[in-house]
Amino acid sequence: MKILVLGAGLMGRGAAYDLARNDAVDRVTPGDIDLSAAQKLAEEVGGKAEARKVDARDKSQLRNVFAEVDAVISAVSYTVNLLHTEVAIETGTHMCDLGGNFRIVQRQLELSDRARDAGVTVIPDCGLAPGLTNVLVRAGVDELTSVESVKIRVGGLQQKPRPPLNYSLVFSVEGLINEYVEPCMVLRDGKITYEDPLVGFEQIEFPEPFGTLEAFNTSGGTSTLPLTYEGKVRSLDYKTIRYPGHGHKMWCLMKLGFMDSEEQDFDGVKIAPRKVLERLLERNLPPSDKDATLLRVIVEGWKGTESRKIEFEMIDYFDEATGLTSMMRTTSFPAAIAATMMVDGGISQRGVLPPERAIPPDRFLSELRNRGVVIEKRMF
Repeated sequence: MKILVLGAGLMGRGAAYDLARNDAVDRVTPGDIDLSAAQKLAEEVGGKAEARKVDARDKSQLRNVFAEVDAVISAVSYTVNLLHTEVAIETGTHMCDLGGNFRIVQRQLELSDRARDAGVTVIPDCGLAPGLTNVLVRAGVDELTSVESVKIRVGGLQQKPRPPLNYSLVFSVEGLINEYVEPCMVLRDGKITYEDPLVGFEQIEFPEPFGTLEAFNTSGGTSTLPLTYEGKVRSLDYKTIRYPGHGHKMWCLMKLGFMDSEEQDFDGVKIAPRKVLERLLERNLPPSDKDATLLRVIVEGWKGTESRKIEFEMIDYFDEATGLTSMMRTTSFPAAIAATMMVDGGISQRGVLPPERAIPPDRFLSELRNRGVVIEKRMF
């Protein structure tokens, strides 16, 4: 099979690395508007890789390169995910992306009938959270007769936190700020509702060296889950894990207006405060070093007449042998696995489908385990 990876950044690198080591993949095509970046990635991942200069916003160019491959992983800005979905349908090419904005996902889902008629599968939001977490929720829900609550807690952290925010950018700053400013879709009493981000603080415990951490509301993590399970699950929410104190600092920045997207006039210069904050975070946060990804998904309900709690937990670390960050592994490996499963028939449904509808949990989680991404399951 032949797979295109759009974007030669961190997540594109992780996906290309994984695909190049998959015996079922004949060719990996790293594509980027910066040809030198694509070539550097192709050289890094090995002989199967062939770099291409690809403008992710050029529809005619995308049609040509999509038509040459069996599947596409879009590891670029969420702003082009709808365009990539349209091109995938036109060219009969399977596709998944890493998401980043639920409004875009909704528009992608509206194309499901067209994708199904074209014999194509498109899976938006197919990274870590959303993505892997959606599949875990499905696995837990499917095991129970009725479900009372689903709690999703995920965070990418530096192993050794450093001030001022005890955080380093482990994915795009654009996506990070989105999580901190947009409404959070949840289920309460079985119905979809919205809660504010950067509130709902709780303590959460992980084994040492992490200990007591904080978790708070952020947007996007539930993705399509409330739509899929409305009326079937009474309560479902998502919170981001950080070192204590981080969330309140970001709340202060948000309340002071530093995350506002509307342009304002500052002594004759018009600029959105959010753009300034994004650049300052990129410039001044400590460089991303050895990271870890923490995940806990708890599904509680009933199996027959007996109460049950199913808990999935993952603690994943920076890979010393490959130099891949944990965030790269846990975000891009799910997309790479999904892409190959769409081509080989492991994912057989066609249409634009969210991860929890499209991806069978057993093989997907087994594939992750084979890559050293281990998720422990406990039942109480």
